[in-house]
Amino acid sequence: MLKFISLLTIVLLAGPAAVAFGGRTTLGGDWRTASREPVGIAPDPADTPEPVIQVYGARAFNWRGVFAVHTWISVKRRDAAAFTTYEVIGWRLRQGLDVLATRQGPPDRQWFGNPPEIYVDLRGDRVEALIDKLEAAIAAYPYKAQYRTWPGPNSNTFTAHIARAVPELGLDLPPTAIGKDYLGLGTFAARSPSGTGFQVSLFGLLGVTIGIEEGIEFNLLGLAVGVDPLDLTLRLPGWGRLGPS
Repeated sequence: MLKFISLLTIVLLAGPAAVAFGGRTTLGGDWRTASREPVGIAPDPADTPEPVIQVYGARAFNWRGVFAVHTWISVKRRDAAAFTTYEVIGWRLRQGLDVLATRQGPPDRQWFGNPPEIYVDLRGDRVEALIDKLEAAIAAYPYKAQYRTWPGPNSNTFTAHIARAVPELGLDLPPTAIGKDYLGLGTFAARSPSGTGFQVSLFGLLGVTIGIEEGIEFNLLGLAVGVDPLDLTLRLPGWGRLGPS
């Protein structure tokens, strides 16, 4: 039993340790001076009249980035002059606001010094109707007055919740999106965020997800480990996806 616990500990913590010592996230620094500049991977609305939905994620600020990413959703309607971004930000509660923030402007801004990557990029005529559906789900998000960094509800709980409501996104959140498995206090089963499978979860602390996009992923204390056979990819705590895709 002791050997099993030791092996499990190594599996769960090896990824975060590699991230911490491998320079994959920014440690230390002052959030007030950390970069929030766009990185140039989003389309220019002036050159992109078609509607667009994008989902982004970037390493969380400081030590949290060793374990987790922060995610957000951005949309641009047909002929709109700018993107609208929706995200959950925990410190808004201390300002007497709800946690759901909405802003206009570049969707691909760094998250306090950490560059984002795209998880979803949908464009074309069918996307306009999906934006309607997506914004209705955002308006109905049930945790606007709640936030917990771990195990949720947090920014990744928000993104996963919206993805389940709009399975057309096909969103495969990485294992580093801690909080994505938080289903609420009275819900223990749901479709997977990608809409291609299902999951069971005990308050985001213990569970399993099985889906065409996610593969098989186990969650222990918010740290997820699994394998995606179709993409030949390992899903590792802290590290994220490891494989050819």
